[in-house]
Amino acid sequence: MARSTNWRIASRHFCSSEELPLTEFLVESPFQPSGDQPAAIAKLAEGINGGLRYQTLEGITGSGKTATIAWLIEQVQRPALILEPNKSLAAQLASELREMMPTNRVEFFVSYYDYYQPEAYIPSSDTYIEKDSSINEEIDRLRHAATSALLTRHDTIVVASVSCIYGLGNPIEYKNHMLLLEVGMTIDQRQLLRRFVDMQYHRNDLIVERGSFRVRGDTIEIQPAYDQEAIRLSLFGDEIDAITFFNPLTMETRGAVTEVTLFAATHYASSSETLMSAMHRIRAELALRLEELEREGKLLEAQRLRSRTE
Repeated sequence: MARSTNWRIASRHFCSSEELPLTEFLVESPFQPSGDQPAAIAKLAEGINGGLRYQTLEGITGSGKTATIAWLIEQVQRPALILEPNKSLAAQLASELREMMPTNRVEFFVSYYDYYQPEAYIPSSDTYIEKDSSINEEIDRLRHAATSALLTRHDTIVVASVSCIYGLGNPIEYKNHMLLLEVGMTIDQRQLLRRFVDMQYHRNDLIVERGSFRVRGDTIEIQPAYDQEAIRLSLFGDEIDAITFFNPLTMETRGAVTEVTLFAATHYASSSETLMSAMHRIRAELALRLEELEREGKLLEAQRLRSRTE
C-alpha cells in the first residue's frame, strides 16, 4: 500500500555525528606505517582519545605526514576537518586523501569566488563602486557536497581553507530544508514542486542543470546543487513509482534507488517566517537610519541607502 507523507516528517534531522549510520574509516594503501610513523600515530591517537586539545605533528617535506594523518583518522575513527592556508594546498591534500581512503567521503571546501570586488566610495570624485563578484560553479558544487556529506555520512573528512570559518547560513534552517523521497510514497505533484521552490531550486523545462528541475508529464527531473548527476522521479498517479540517477548531459541512466535525500540549492535557505521577520527588522532599521541622515542634511547618502535597500 502506498504511504502518504508529510514534508516535515520526511525531512531528516541529524543533530550530531553519533546519529549517522556508522561507516568505518579505512585506509587502502600498499604501504604500511614505517619509521617514526607508528609511534607518531599511537601518540597522537592517545592524545585525541584522552581529550588532549592541541598536538603538533612535525616532519620534513616527503616524510609522510599526509599518510600519517590518514592512518590516524583510521585509528581513532572520527570525522575530521583539516585546514590548509590556501586553495592549492587544500586541493593537493584532498586528492591524496581520496587516493588513500577511496571508500570514505573526502570533501573539498574553499572559497567559491573567482573574482570579488567589495563596494567602495571615493569621496574626492563622489564615486560609488558597487560590489561585484563571480562564483565558480564547480567549487560551489563541492561546497554543497561537503555539507551534504556531513549530514548523511559519519565517515566524512573535509579538507578546507580558512573559508570554512566564515558564516554559512543557519544550519538548523538548512536541515529543515532536507527532503526525503521514497519509492511508494504518495505525494501531490504541485506541493512537491512548491517544496522544490522553497528549497531554492528553479524550474527550467528546457535543460537539466545544477540547482534546477523540470517537469514532463508524470516525470520530474531535478539536479541537486551538490551532485554531477540528476535525479528522475517517475510517478504513477500520486505515487512515486521509481527513483533513478542519470547523466544530465548524455541522459544515460546510472542506476535506481529506493530513496533519496535532497538538500537545498543554497546554504542560505530560510523559512518564510524567517524571511518576513528579517524584512520587518530591515524596514524598521532603514526608517531610523534615513531619518538620522536626513536630519544631518545628508540627502545624497539617504537617497543612495534608500535605492540600495528598497
